Amino acid sequence: MKTLEVDELGEHINEILRIVEEEGETIEVMKRGEVIAHLVPVRKQSQPIKRDLKAFWAEMDRLAAEIGAHWKGDMDAVEAVRDVRRDL
Repeated sequence: MKTLEVDELGEHINEILRIVEEEGETIEVMKRGEVIAHLVPVRKQSQPIKRDLKAFWAEMDRLAAEIGAHWKGDMDAVEAVRDVRRDL
C-alpha cells in the first residue's frame, strides 16, 4: 500500500487515480501524519451476482464446518465470545 500526504493527492490526483484504477493499488492518504482516507479500487463485477452469492454461501458453509469442528460441547455463541474475552 502506498502512502501520501493530502497535498500530494491534490497535486497528482490524475496519476494517483490511474494507479488505483489500472494497477489496483490502494493508496493511504495522510494529513499531518494521521491516516484520513484510503483510495481503494472498485472490484469489477466479472460474474453474475447469483454466482457470487453461491460462492459466498459455499464459503460460509465451509467456515461453519471448520468452526463447528472446534466448538466446545453445547456452548452458545454468547458464551463462546465471553470465553475468548476471558483469555485476553
